[in-house]
Amino acid sequence: MTANGTGPALVLVLAVGVLVGCGAILLLERSLTRILLGVILLGNGVNLLILLGGRSGAAPVVGTVAVDRMSDPLPQAMVLTAIVITFGLTAFLLAVAYRSWYLTGDDEVPDDLEDRQIIRRAERNEVATADLGGEGPDEDPEQVDPEPARRRLRRGDEA
Repeated sequence: MTANGTGPALVLVLAVGVLVGCGAILLLERSLTRILLGVILLGNGVNLLILLGGRSGAAPVVGTVAVDRMSDPLPQAMVLTAIVITFGLTAFLLAVAYRSWYLTGDDEVPDDLEDRQIIRRAERNEVATADLGGEGPDEDPEQVDPEPARRRLRRGDEA
């Protein structure tokens, strides 16, 4: 809070801006390690922003001080919940990054095949054909075969 107690200090507001900005920039990277760091920074910035939204004061324990001098307990509870959620997401991303490093020796996210096709079509200014509908389920080439490949192979081997 500022000296007169009217709002958050400029330093804290700048800290929120730096944490959220750096976190957003790191989320746009291809490396899972940098994405993980971006999630952590973004989570900490948002937690600080939530705390700045609450009223500061004494501990919110009934009977210790007057009610108007107590801090707001809701932002504190929200931040505790957000810390747990951020920790769970961090653990998941860390596991994904480790698995990617273990399988490929690199933690960089590769391009998807559909992304490459879209880029090629955009370079040629080509528009995808429209799906007009009206086909049956066996005639529509865009429909995915619901059976697993193993069953199709076994069924084909028996025939």
